[in-house]
Amino acid sequence: MADTLSTTQEPRGETVDSGGAGSTRPRRGLRRRIGGSWLGLVPFFAYILIFFLVPIGFILYNAFLKKVTSASTVRDPVTQQFVHTTTTSFGGSNIAESLKGVYRTSLVNTLQLSAFVAIVGAVFGILLAYAVVNSRSELLKQIVTSASAVTANFGGIPLAFLFIATVGNAGVVTTFLNDHFGFSLQSDLHFQLATITGIALVYMYFLVPLMVLVMTPALEGLKPQWAEAAENLGASRWHYWRFVAGPVLLPNFLGSVLLLFCSSFSAYATANALAGQSFPLVPTQIASVLSGNVLSGQENLGAALALDMIVVVLPLTVIYQLLQRRTSRWLS
Repeated sequence: MADTLSTTQEPRGETVDSGGAGSTRPRRGLRRRIGGSWLGLVPFFAYILIFFLVPIGFILYNAFLKKVTSASTVRDPVTQQFVHTTTTSFGGSNIAESLKGVYRTSLVNTLQLSAFVAIVGAVFGILLAYAVVNSRSELLKQIVTSASAVTANFGGIPLAFLFIATVGNAGVVTTFLNDHFGFSLQSDLHFQLATITGIALVYMYFLVPLMVLVMTPALEGLKPQWAEAAENLGASRWHYWRFVAGPVLLPNFLGSVLLLFCSSFSAYATANALAGQSFPLVPTQIASVLSGNVLSGQENLGAALALDMIVVVLPLTVIYQLLQRRTSRWLS
């Protein structure tokens, strides 16, 4: 018994090779390989640290930093000019100010706009994705997929100019309807690009294709055996979508809605080119504060507005990742 125990014990730091009784292999080589594999992630973690964590840290710091300029002046010992002294303190005054007046209005407008375009864009997007997945034409699938990939990444000032030149006050479509049919988009439909309806229409241009790109793989992941099994058990098409396909796609659909919400919530260039300050949104208010168009020295208020956006977007991003993980269990 003692001889058996002595032969089965392994030396610390070594592993017994199954090919021979006396051959051993140091574990240090394995540890080195594991440690070497982590070196490939160093650039990724460095990128996250520099361009994600550090900016968030500065936003948190500046959001609670309040600079107060005194009314009295002192003489600068170098330039010999009279300047105002500035004192700094920490508190929640910037956060409180970011939730009042026009800033509160901009936050409400941004939330309403993002929720509206996320829901409407998700509905139209999943219907288009379903039509593409069930189409027998491979050419149609390729055309829709390629067009969605292009339009989903098309935004900013070029997109705003496209809609201004098309349905703006002097756009091509606006002029054509007015000259040939006596119909005015602005007077008869009360349509303006610098409103929530106009901006929502422009956002649909890239949000619906984004929904198509996100939901197409999920729809293609539905196994035909599920529909066949449901049909063999006497289930109708409605029961199949109600009790089988619907619950499987629901987490991915809700996650896609959150993705569209975050995309529209953080969009800046398109809304700024269309409406500017006529329809205040949080991203445009941040740009206005940082550029000094409202009051100079309000950079800390801009950090507070950015913190408000982080508080809204960050939990939604975490929920989106959890929903995507839940969907992958069924569709993988």
